[in-house]
Amino acid sequence: MAGTTEQDADGTLSVPRKSSWKYIGPGIVVAATGVGAGDLVATLIAGSKFGYTLMWAAVIGCVVKISLAEACGRWHLATGRTLFEGWRSLGKWTTVYFAIYVVVWGFVYGATAMSSSALPIVALFPDGPGLKAWAVLTGLIGLVFVWFNRYAVFEKVMTVLIGIMFVVVVYVAIRVTPDIGAAFAGLAPVLPDGSLLYTLGLIGGVGGTITMAAYGYWVNAKGWTNTGWMKVMRLDNRVAYITTGVFVVAMLIVGAELLHASHLALTKGDRGLIDLGAILEDKYGAVTAKLFLVGFFATSFSSLIGVWHGVSLMFADFVERLQLDRKGVPVDKGTVEEVAAGRKERSLPFRAYLLWLTFPPITLLFLDQPFGLVVAYGVLGAFFMPFLALTLIWLLNSSRTPAEWRNGILSNVMLAAAGLLFVVLCVQQVRELPW
Repeated sequence: MAGTTEQDADGTLSVPRKSSWKYIGPGIVVAATGVGAGDLVATLIAGSKFGYTLMWAAVIGCVVKISLAEACGRWHLATGRTLFEGWRSLGKWTTVYFAIYVVVWGFVYGATAMSSSALPIVALFPDGPGLKAWAVLTGLIGLVFVWFNRYAVFEKVMTVLIGIMFVVVVYVAIRVTPDIGAAFAGLAPVLPDGSLLYTLGLIGGVGGTITMAAYGYWVNAKGWTNTGWMKVMRLDNRVAYITTGVFVVAMLIVGAELLHASHLALTKGDRGLIDLGAILEDKYGAVTAKLFLVGFFATSFSSLIGVWHGVSLMFADFVERLQLDRKGVPVDKGTVEEVAAGRKERSLPFRAYLLWLTFPPITLLFLDQPFGLVVAYGVLGAFFMPFLALTLIWLLNSSRTPAEWRNGILSNVMLAAAGLLFVVLCVQQVRELPW
């Protein structure tokens, strides 16, 4: 029957005869992982400062990230090689950067993700254990879940979490009674005074992390390993960033309606959502506030387990690329087929990075983050998105990619625009670090 798949003798999925909604999966995972609590607060603050005026920036941001994620997925499917293998072909500098980045970033991010997941639990159960205890518990739950489950189960749980996020965020946006006319008017590109950095942040910020690079690995983990899956991947990718766009638009609406007119301010970072919960309780009652906190937890915890799984997959690939055989030739580990077979999820490097994301960061929960570590984390993190955009342009316009699947004019324009945007954001983020 058209639109169906069967399993081959080796257990992998046969190529579908046509694209179908029922194959959607990696896109849901990347959307759930990429949208964190901090992203939602940044969007809320933009809405509170400028109302609906920057709605157009949210839409452009979705288009930019559709192009980036599509390029990651296209590389994996068109070449049969993973993204890190592509980076390695560009020179040793990529390996050096990624090695430093993945160690420092993982150390700091682990603590951030655990704290973010614990915040709404503490607000929901104020008489229970404190923030640090809940943070450690969420990290350990994430570790155990990813350690003992393969991609298929992981995808199902992420689908449930993003469903909760979607329902809650859209409900709150409807509850505050949006001004539809003003929202549509906000689609006209306008830059109010003082809005440039907020605009760039909206375009580049929400859903723009290392998880975009992990998208190609999740595509392979789903069982998609060749160009026959290209149409399915592109549909899946659009679903991912349209979903992300709904989150951004909904949070802009909440910021514009609930905070802009009344000049209410939120704390920056994840704690801003606790502020919003208090405002919602005051205005709409305890049920709406508690529902929002459940959505806040789904947002934070989906990002935690998404990174625990996706970046650990990338790290496992990174380590295997560095292995050499006796003759000094890089070992061929089966590339995308190995990801599809689930062997990387059972590998020692995968589990070692899971432990790195969980246990060393616990120490940061009980200490102030060292000054030098904060600066290093900021610089490495700010540079990642320009690194991703510009290396994809390089890879997808070279002979490393089969001619049929190289970038067209539109892809090059979108990736170049993304690269320029992320370079500007990188410079700004580095300038704002506590030097």
